[in-house]
Amino acid sequence: MTAFGTPELFLVALLVIFAVPFLIWRIFRTDYFAPLVVVQIVCGILLGPGVLGAVLPEYYHFVFNPPVIAALGSIAQWAVMIFVWVAGLELDLKLAWGRRLETGVTAGLALVTPLAFGCLAALAMLASGPGWAGPAGAPWQVVLGIGMACAVTALPILVLFMEKLRILRQPIGQRILGYASLDDVAIWGVLALILMDWERLGRQLAFLLAFALAALAVRRLMRNISAPDRWYVGLIWLAAAGLGADWCGLHYMVGAFLAGAVLDGKLFEREQMDRFRDTILTTVMPVFFLSTGLRTNWQVGGAVVFGAALLLLAASVGGKIVGVHIAGRILGWRRGEATAIGWLLQTKALIMIIFVSILLDKAIISREAFTALLLMAVASTMLSIPMASPALARLQLASPQPPNG
Repeated sequence: MTAFGTPELFLVALLVIFAVPFLIWRIFRTDYFAPLVVVQIVCGILLGPGVLGAVLPEYYHFVFNPPVIAALGSIAQWAVMIFVWVAGLELDLKLAWGRRLETGVTAGLALVTPLAFGCLAALAMLASGPGWAGPAGAPWQVVLGIGMACAVTALPILVLFMEKLRILRQPIGQRILGYASLDDVAIWGVLALILMDWERLGRQLAFLLAFALAALAVRRLMRNISAPDRWYVGLIWLAAAGLGADWCGLHYMVGAFLAGAVLDGKLFEREQMDRFRDTILTTVMPVFFLSTGLRTNWQVGGAVVFGAALLLLAASVGGKIVGVHIAGRILGWRRGEATAIGWLLQTKALIMIIFVSILLDKAIISREAFTALLLMAVASTMLSIPMASPALARLQLASPQPPNG
């Protein structure tokens, strides 16, 4: 085989990362059920060791050698930190507070029910045999981590889907944003609990105290500098918060989310924020998707991994639908509303993948469990629009028509 250096192989990898998903997305017009971001995640899995590495191992190891993987991993790490920071920046809890009773009931049931179903699925996986827990994962961490992965709703993808369905600015879209916002906070709270290092509890408390004081200073600074400078200072703040969180035994991604969540998002122009997020999604996040695919593992057997993924999908979808339907009964929603909302809250790609990547980094779950969860996230997200669209259409048909004239 021709001797290529690391720079050439790195560029070959980038060529594959950007060209293959884009061509599939455009040629097969998958946007209805799988937008480009979902196609990129699927391609990341296909380009990983379980598929490409099994079919063409020589070419796989030639292109994705350790130096190339290390270079891709560094880009992916910074890309996902920025993405999570923007997700925290966009978080608007005032929206949820405006309808706090309805939002609290719905968000709570939409989170707790699939969490419980997911925990039961995790217990069944652990009982079936070894291979699902990581070397550093206590049983409660594995069960809670997998359960939370089944309960996650990815707010950025949800926004993208609701824009496509043209309901983002409608009352139902704003309600759904409120539900997902509360769940988004819960994800990082549960992650912090799972990652709590009791031996370094003092260091973690010191970080949280220092972070709170620094956040007050940064918020004041942001109000007194120009709009362009806010973005640059925000990235400095992001790196510092990520460093502090990782130093104390949490994870740099927890720091990234907190760094965005404590800032006043209104100081960042909405149009600029949308462009910035879209630029990150277009230019560097595909590298993260490939890096995610490179971490998949099928050593316990492909059928076993797919079986676990189906079990997790049933727990995730079933739990979310049941929870939202219970909320709808309590709150007296119109017929069909719970079905539409329940399916829209199935979007899991990105945030859930980031969540389980952290669990894998900390050796709480195994690569096999990570692979099953990744497959579940892709399937759940791809089901969202095809299942929600008919329900939304029926809701519009059932809604009162404006009077003539």
